[in-house]
Amino acid sequence: MSDNKMFKDCANTIRSLSADAIQKAKSGHPGMPLGCADYAFTLWAKYLRHNPANPEWFGRDRFVLSAGHGSMLMYSLLHLFNYGVTIDEIKTFRQWGSRCAGHPEHGECVGIDITTGPLGSGFSSAVGMAMAAKNFAARTGMAGTELDAQRIFVISGDGCMMEGCTSESASLAGHLKLDNIIVFYDDNAITIEGNTNLAFSEDVEARFKSYNWRVLKCDNANDVAECDKVLAEAVKSDGRPTLIIGKTSIGFGAPNKQGKASAHGEPLGEEEVAAMKANLGLSPEAFYVPAEVKAFCDARTEELKAEAAAYDKKFNDFVNADADRAKLVSALLSKEMPADLKEQLTAALPTDGKPQATRALGGIVLNKAAELIPSLIGGAADLAPSTKTNLKNGGDFSANDYAARNLHFGIREFGMAWAGNGMALYGSAIPYTSTFFVFSDYMKPAIRLASLMNLKELFIFTHDSFYVGEDGPTHEPIEHLAMFRSLPGVTVFRPAEAYETAAAYAAALELNGPSVILLTRQNLKPYDAEKAAKIDAAKGAYIIEDEENFDIILIATGSEVNLALDVAAKLREMDAKVRVVSMLSQELFLKQSEEYQEEVLPSWCPVKVSIEAGSTFGWHRFVGDQGLAIGIDHFGASAPAGVLAEKFGFTVDGVMQKIAEYYVIEDDECGCECGECGCGCDHE
Repeated sequence: MSDNKMFKDCANTIRSLSADAIQKAKSGHPGMPLGCADYAFTLWAKYLRHNPANPEWFGRDRFVLSAGHGSMLMYSLLHLFNYGVTIDEIKTFRQWGSRCAGHPEHGECVGIDITTGPLGSGFSSAVGMAMAAKNFAARTGMAGTELDAQRIFVISGDGCMMEGCTSESASLAGHLKLDNIIVFYDDNAITIEGNTNLAFSEDVEARFKSYNWRVLKCDNANDVAECDKVLAEAVKSDGRPTLIIGKTSIGFGAPNKQGKASAHGEPLGEEEVAAMKANLGLSPEAFYVPAEVKAFCDARTEELKAEAAAYDKKFNDFVNADADRAKLVSALLSKEMPADLKEQLTAALPTDGKPQATRALGGIVLNKAAELIPSLIGGAADLAPSTKTNLKNGGDFSANDYAARNLHFGIREFGMAWAGNGMALYGSAIPYTSTFFVFSDYMKPAIRLASLMNLKELFIFTHDSFYVGEDGPTHEPIEHLAMFRSLPGVTVFRPAEAYETAAAYAAALELNGPSVILLTRQNLKPYDAEKAAKIDAAKGAYIIEDEENFDIILIATGSEVNLALDVAAKLREMDAKVRVVSMLSQELFLKQSEEYQEEVLPSWCPVKVSIEAGSTFGWHRFVGDQGLAIGIDHFGASAPAGVLAEKFGFTVDGVMQKIAEYYVIEDDECGCECGECGCGCDHE
């Protein structure tokens, strides 16, 4: 039997398994797996370097199903190539507890390199993978050797081509000449609403050529011989990323639905499944894999294992031939960092006691962290001079220097965030990305998926409140803190000054999962030695100042901790007894024991006041029903920061007035007018 005939039989088996699973689930997208089966199988059987015996094998090529709705294509391939996805699991496609979810889920099913769902996200993340692969090869000396052959293969569709993140990422990839990424564009001209000509008429070939991509064409990607031919050309680099425009028929093989929108997002129907199998000469039996297909895939699986073992021997010999190289490779792959990270980051801080913006302090700390952690790499969306995220000795990552550690994403926040995810997934990097906090709106979808995949990654945002000032409400984040705190698995840090900034970076780098670090534009007074010694970033919140028998608790974050300390001093002048709590991270505090939470914020004290220059949304879980949340529940304004602080009540007098107005009480034996003095006593 010729390879073409066998490849076609295997591709048709993918079609059969996909149609059966979707029909049984009564839910799914059969059109894309049926249309792309020929290309996908040819890729996996002949060109993709992978190892079913070790799905996380570092030497593998990466495979990204950017058109993630076609997930049954992925599960069928994983089954045929012996990744442990059984027929019984395929039968539970899209059901409770199944590893075969509606879209590919990294970490839930072996062999899936990335979670995809939002269209374009896989494409854009693949660019990050390609960047990380180039960086690893260049820094370890693998570049230009036979070991430098890792490629990132992507299957995308019309939806990916329409989403804006694809444009951002493709432009960057072309500029960087990332010749290790090969994207197949499933050009079937169909989306949910019908033919793509309803809303999409651009010349994709011309567009990608303008991005400095090589464009290859496969006029019939439902022919395995044509797929083989175009892949053989694609893997020969010409120094540019490659786009393969493959013409397919959506729902290929289904006689009454092929080429129609109805094949996209709903089961074919039992009659059409039967008709498809008859049309392709397949067994009518559900979930049937022919013996010859199984034998072929089993044999290829053994070959893949042997190829991986041969690569590993060469890789290990190459690495171990140089002690410095071996040390670097180990540090990159293990994400190695010193046990005394916090102490070393703290020691890098200035000691002059002068107020500084936490963005400037963050830059100092980040540079020290990069000295200590070789895997730390990142950049900003054209804002490194403002976010202070440039690594002074890191060099500029470019087509001429892939070993550098400063990444320049241009003004592409959406693509930048997805690229960060791809770098984290590649396996040798702890990536950081940075911009102004208000522009995190562009990045939220990627941060959400970073959390879904539990990626070790830093998202650094500066200009974190209305204190941005003159730029006005478009640049002043108000609701963004609440947004990120609402994301499961994301840890948000808002440090109050220098020592908390160092502690926040150390805690974020030691965590598994994504962290958001929020830094100020305005200068903040550093803690004295006594207060600095109290910092406990791992607990999220801690008592920074305290008195016995306190009758009011002030809770603050970031730039408002200094304000809270000043308010506390004013309250004490009026004989109030005050506890001040710095809540560096709500998420970490909520992970502490109930005993610790009660110790810091005791329920017996109902007079709790939170102070934060952002939305008050979510703060009542800490201040309680009787507590006062001071924030800003409206958009900002254009004026100098000091003027805005006064107008919005973020001064000592402004906070005191809000406390006095909220806790209105009558005269009593203590002789005070609590509604006026704001002492915080609990008489009513």
